[in-house]
Amino acid sequence: MRSNAAKLGIEEDFFKDHDIHLHVPAGAIPKDGPSAGVAMATTLVSLLTDRPVRPLTGMTGEITLSGNVLPIGGVKEKFLAAKRSGVKDVIFPADNRMNVEEDLTPEQLEGVKVHYVTTIEEVLEIALPTSPKEERQDAETRERVLSNV
Repeated sequence: MRSNAAKLGIEEDFFKDHDIHLHVPAGAIPKDGPSAGVAMATTLVSLLTDRPVRPLTGMTGEITLSGNVLPIGGVKEKFLAAKRSGVKDVIFPADNRMNVEEDLTPEQLEGVKVHYVTTIEEVLEIALPTSPKEERQDAETRERVLSNV
Protein backbone atom coordinates (compact mmCIF):
# COMPACT_ATOMS: atom_id res chain seq x y z
CA MET A 1 0.00 0.00 0.00
CA ARG A 2 2.79 2.37 0.85
CA SER A 3 4.49 2.07 -2.55
CA ASN A 4 1.16 2.36 -4.40
CA ALA A 5 -0.52 4.94 -2.19
CA ALA A 6 -1.08 7.55 -4.93
CA LYS A 7 -2.44 4.98 -7.37
CA LEU A 8 -4.80 3.61 -4.70
CA GLY A 9 -6.09 7.04 -3.73
CA ILE A 10 -4.51 7.11 -0.27
CA GLU A 11 -3.49 10.55 0.95
CA GLU A 12 0.01 11.29 -0.26
CA ASP A 13 1.50 12.05 3.15
CA PHE A 14 -0.43 9.42 5.15
CA PHE A 15 2.55 7.12 5.53
CA LYS A 16 4.82 9.97 6.66
CA ASP A 17 2.95 10.02 9.99
CA HIS A 18 1.52 6.48 10.10
CA ASP A 19 3.01 3.04 10.04
CA ILE A 20 0.78 -0.01 9.81
CA HIS A 21 2.01 -3.44 10.79
CA LEU A 22 -0.23 -6.50 11.03
CA HIS A 23 1.11 -9.50 12.87
CA VAL A 24 -0.83 -12.73 12.65
CA PRO A 25 0.88 -15.23 14.92
CA ALA A 26 0.90 -18.87 13.92
CA GLY A 27 -1.37 -20.52 16.41
CA ALA A 28 -4.09 -22.52 14.75
CA ILE A 29 -3.98 -24.74 11.72
CA PRO A 30 -1.07 -23.55 9.54
CA LYS A 31 -3.23 -22.87 6.44
CA ASP A 32 -5.79 -20.76 8.34
CA GLY A 33 -3.88 -17.48 8.40
CA PRO A 34 -2.58 -16.89 4.88
CA SER A 35 -6.00 -17.27 3.23
CA ALA A 36 -7.07 -14.00 4.82
CA GLY A 37 -4.30 -11.90 3.24
CA VAL A 38 -6.42 -10.61 0.36
CA ALA A 39 -9.31 -9.74 2.69
CA MET A 40 -7.04 -7.94 5.16
CA ALA A 41 -5.32 -5.93 2.41
CA THR A 42 -8.69 -5.00 0.87
CA THR A 43 -10.01 -3.93 4.26
CA LEU A 44 -7.03 -1.66 4.86
CA VAL A 45 -7.34 -0.02 1.43
CA SER A 46 -11.08 0.39 2.06
CA LEU A 47 -10.41 2.14 5.37
CA LEU A 48 -7.64 4.37 4.03
CA THR A 49 -9.61 5.45 0.94
CA ASP A 50 -13.03 5.67 2.61
CA ARG A 51 -14.55 3.30 0.04
CA PRO A 52 -16.65 0.54 1.62
CA VAL A 53 -16.20 -2.97 0.26
CA ARG A 54 -19.05 -3.95 -2.02
CA PRO A 55 -21.88 -5.67 -0.18
CA LEU A 56 -22.36 -9.43 -0.56
CA THR A 57 -18.76 -9.90 -1.68
CA GLY A 58 -16.49 -12.62 -0.31
CA MET A 59 -12.81 -13.18 -0.99
CA THR A 60 -9.94 -15.41 -0.09
CA GLY A 61 -6.32 -15.72 -1.10
CA GLU A 62 -2.83 -15.49 0.19
CA ILE A 63 -0.96 -12.34 -0.85
CA THR A 64 2.75 -11.77 -1.38
CA LEU A 65 4.60 -8.57 -0.52
CA SER A 66 4.63 -7.72 -4.23
CA GLY A 67 0.83 -8.07 -4.47
CA ASN A 68 0.52 -11.46 -6.15
CA VAL A 69 -2.42 -13.60 -5.07
CA LEU A 70 -1.51 -17.20 -4.27
CA PRO A 71 -3.79 -20.24 -4.15
CA ILE A 72 -5.52 -21.45 -1.00
CA GLY A 73 -6.99 -24.68 0.31
CA GLY A 74 -10.58 -25.55 1.19
CA VAL A 75 -12.14 -23.97 -1.89
CA LYS A 76 -15.36 -25.97 -1.80
CA GLU A 77 -15.94 -25.40 1.92
CA LYS A 78 -15.21 -21.68 1.67
CA PHE A 79 -17.44 -21.25 -1.38
CA LEU A 80 -20.39 -23.11 0.17
CA ALA A 81 -20.08 -21.17 3.43
CA ALA A 82 -20.06 -17.89 1.49
CA LYS A 83 -23.11 -18.92 -0.53
CA ARG A 84 -25.00 -19.95 2.63
CA SER A 85 -24.24 -16.49 4.02
CA GLY A 86 -25.82 -14.78 1.01
CA VAL A 87 -22.64 -13.76 -0.80
CA LYS A 88 -23.25 -13.01 -4.50
CA ASP A 89 -19.66 -12.37 -5.67
CA VAL A 90 -16.69 -14.52 -4.64
CA ILE A 91 -13.07 -13.66 -5.39
CA PHE A 92 -10.69 -16.63 -5.67
CA PRO A 93 -7.04 -16.90 -6.73
CA ALA A 94 -6.78 -17.74 -10.43
CA ASP A 95 -4.72 -20.81 -9.53
CA ASN A 96 -7.81 -22.23 -7.78
CA ARG A 97 -9.98 -22.19 -10.92
CA MET A 98 -9.49 -25.94 -11.42
CA ASN A 99 -10.60 -26.60 -7.82
CA VAL A 100 -13.83 -24.69 -8.41
CA GLU A 101 -14.50 -26.46 -11.70
CA GLU A 102 -13.74 -29.93 -10.28
CA ASP A 103 -15.19 -29.64 -6.77
CA LEU A 104 -18.38 -27.63 -7.27
CA THR A 105 -21.42 -28.54 -9.34
CA PRO A 106 -23.24 -26.08 -11.61
CA GLU A 107 -26.14 -26.16 -9.12
CA GLN A 108 -23.82 -25.17 -6.27
CA LEU A 109 -22.36 -22.34 -8.33
CA GLU A 110 -25.78 -21.02 -9.32
CA GLY A 111 -26.52 -17.50 -8.14
CA VAL A 112 -22.90 -16.63 -7.29
CA LYS A 113 -20.42 -14.97 -9.64
CA VAL A 114 -16.86 -16.25 -9.25
CA HIS A 115 -14.01 -13.88 -10.08
CA TYR A 116 -10.47 -15.23 -10.55
CA VAL A 117 -7.55 -12.92 -9.79
CA THR A 118 -3.76 -12.97 -9.89
CA THR A 119 -2.98 -9.62 -8.21
CA ILE A 120 -4.32 -7.49 -5.39
CA GLU A 121 -5.02 -4.74 -7.94
CA GLU A 122 -7.58 -7.03 -9.59
CA VAL A 123 -9.13 -7.76 -6.19
CA LEU A 124 -9.52 -4.06 -5.45
CA GLU A 125 -11.12 -3.37 -8.85
CA ILE A 126 -13.80 -5.96 -8.06
CA ALA A 127 -14.25 -5.33 -4.34
CA LEU A 128 -14.23 -1.52 -4.14
CA PRO A 129 -16.47 0.96 -5.95
CA THR A 130 -14.71 3.12 -8.50
CA SER A 131 -17.23 5.96 -8.85
CA PRO A 132 -19.79 7.86 -6.79
CA LYS A 133 -22.54 6.14 -8.81
CA GLU A 134 -21.24 2.70 -7.84
CA GLU A 135 -20.99 3.83 -4.20
CA ARG A 136 -24.66 4.90 -4.25
CA GLN A 137 -25.71 1.59 -5.84
CA ASP A 138 -23.72 -0.32 -3.21
CA ALA A 139 -25.31 1.73 -0.43
CA GLU A 140 -28.78 0.93 -1.78
CA THR A 141 -27.91 -2.78 -1.89
CA ARG A 142 -26.56 -2.58 1.67
CA GLU A 143 -29.80 -0.93 2.85
CA ARG A 144 -31.91 -3.58 1.10
CA VAL A 145 -29.91 -6.42 2.64
CA LEU A 146 -30.01 -4.92 6.13
CA SER A 147 -33.76 -4.33 5.96
CA ASN A 148 -34.26 -8.05 5.22
CA VAL A 149 -32.23 -9.21 8.22
